[in-house]
Amino acid sequence: MSEPDDARLAAWVETWWQAVQDFCALLDEVPDAQWTTPTDLAGWDVRACAAHTAHLESVLAGRPEETAEVGEPPHVTGLMGLYTEIGVVNRRDAAPADIVAEIREVTALRHEQLLADPPTDPAARPTTIFGGVPWTWETLLRNRPLDVWMHEQDVRRAVGRPGGLDSPAAAHTADYLAEGFGYVLAKKAAAPPGTTAVLDVEGSPTLAFAIGDDGRGRRLPDLPADPTLALRLGREAFVVLAGGRRTAEELGAGAVTVEGDADLGRRVLSVMATTP
Repeated sequence: MSEPDDARLAAWVETWWQAVQDFCALLDEVPDAQWTTPTDLAGWDVRACAAHTAHLESVLAGRPEETAEVGEPPHVTGLMGLYTEIGVVNRRDAAPADIVAEIREVTALRHEQLLADPPTDPAARPTTIFGGVPWTWETLLRNRPLDVWMHEQDVRRAVGRPGGLDSPAAAHTADYLAEGFGYVLAKKAAAPPGTTAVLDVEGSPTLAFAIGDDGRGRRLPDLPADPTLALRLGREAFVVLAGGRRTAEELGAGAVTVEGDADLGRRVLSVMATTP
């Protein structure tokens, strides 16, 4: 039996809320001198990850949209990239403690709002959303734990504080990103019809996909006995790849086990990123 829509949305709200607490607790531990440490995100340091989070959560909590002269940063591609620079620019001179306090303040307000008037229709549009993106409640509430947790991990890798890989948001993010493997296989890696592939990420359900005659990748109900390709890797390696943070080469030997078609495996690994 599938989970009711309202329960599914409520679960994502609580996963996001826990992710926010974890992120803020981590930021509390990072010395001010390390807030300028570069992360895996081009052009962004620890401060930028925190400032971006404060910006989006502030808008979602109902505060006015912000404006800023962001220029043309070389690491930015697309309008959404320019939008996400606004929060970074506007908090460039803010004290780290003030940015963390802002995240706590606006997320507490938003959490109260979501508990007082919980969304029940996944296909409905939120009345308040950042940057005018045309997202439904389902997309928004499913995306927020991913975004917050990914930035927690960006900061952890930057300052050498590993952890947080077993949290609800970690599992949510890994499972969410794994669903896009069929698209990676079919559209980005251009695997031919008849291809079958298994994605085995530690801590998540093992998934299998097949390329149909129409060239689309579809989830298989059962694991094939002899797939064309099987990729086996840990949760951190997977989210770093699928999140576009590092390449397979940058992860180093042994991070990913490729079984079956080695050429297809290399091609898939080179295009694993499904989110910036």
